[in-house]
Amino acid sequence: MEPHQSTTPFGRRPLTLAHVASQAAAKARPPEKFAHKWNVFRAICAGRARLGVSERALAVLDALLTFHPETILAGEDLVVFPSNRQLSLRAHGMAPATLRRHLAVLVDAGLIVRRDSPNGKRYARKDGAGEVEIAFGFDMSPLVARAEELETLAEAVRAEERALKRVRERITICRRDIAKMIVTGMEEGVPTRRAGQGPADWTSIHEMFRAMVARIPRTATREELEPVANDLALLSDEVFNLLETHIKSQNISANESQTERHIQNSKPNLPIDLEPSLPKGRAADFGSLDQESRAPQKSQDGADAKTARVAATIKAYPLGMVLEACPDIKDYAKDGVNSWRDLISTAGLARAALGISTDAWREAQDTMGAGDAAVMIAAILQKGEAIGSPGGYLRALSAKARAKEFSIGPVLMALLRGKLAKQGRARNATG
Repeated sequence: MEPHQSTTPFGRRPLTLAHVASQAAAKARPPEKFAHKWNVFRAICAGRARLGVSERALAVLDALLTFHPETILAGEDLVVFPSNRQLSLRAHGMAPATLRRHLAVLVDAGLIVRRDSPNGKRYARKDGAGEVEIAFGFDMSPLVARAEELETLAEAVRAEERALKRVRERITICRRDIAKMIVTGMEEGVPTRRAGQGPADWTSIHEMFRAMVARIPRTATREELEPVANDLALLSDEVFNLLETHIKSQNISANESQTERHIQNSKPNLPIDLEPSLPKGRAADFGSLDQESRAPQKSQDGADAKTARVAATIKAYPLGMVLEACPDIKDYAKDGVNSWRDLISTAGLARAALGISTDAWREAQDTMGAGDAAVMIAAILQKGEAIGSPGGYLRALSAKARAKEFSIGPVLMALLRGKLAKQGRARNATG
């Protein structure tokens, strides 16, 4: 008598139409069809989000595949029958309840089929010649039947990842270009209006830029990022045209010395008041600033004190921590931010784009130290529209530093907590 292969699960586990469809697809595969089990597994790993399979479920599938002795999945002998204990060991010690849950996920996803015995145990019955007559366990036939489908799915996911990477690269380049062009336009006094048309000033352009950047979520799909990338690319082109038009309108001599003099003397003071008064209480927007400043007193020439302040900042807060809390400052860097010296010079560029005057920047450096002042510029930039008057805000913090009521720690910790909270919300939304 031919052995009967089970089609329903043991015990109280239900049989769904999806399970029936998986078994029908596996049964309909041509007998000569085969698949490389690890190639199929890699395809499933790539497309796991669309399949609804978690990383833990993949660990269980990986363990199941190790119980099939051949690399090639072919023929009818594709049922593996490890005990829960053996399977748990190969799944890195996964708890029995967790193991059962993820096995159910693999079955529901149509990647394996249950072939349960009458008593629910997994084993193989052999004939008189020692050959397996029938096995009760998990059937890998769906992996062979769906091999092409899974590979197509994986390639679609990889293509989407490449497209997402390209749009993120485009956003990064546009952000860097716009930030540096705004700084150049402000420092060189390039007009923003032509024949009565265009933005009122460079501060307005920077506000437009920061509003676009604020639309970028920490985790986003390509469809969400593409409109932002398009808007940034358009703004980048418009800002570049402003600079290019300004250059064409100038009668610059070809003489190198004249050109050099022009460059050295073409950084006028900003023509508008960029620091309106700050409402009382706004200086506490970043949280409590109740610790004393650690900046030492200035020496006679001021150089030793400035060096000591930078060193104190380096000792208290690693540069990596600052960049983790305030990543937007890197958009303004000429050659990356690889040291505190880079951060301080980059902050000097970013403060101009924020509309913070040279006087306010110098005051902040003198009162809180060059390192802390640079961190505060990065923090103000990161907060974006939450700080209505960056220049007035920085002056208020300088006043706190003079009163020894300023500490940079709460600023960084508040930004890091906000970043982690946002990442947690994004994970919950996608998970």
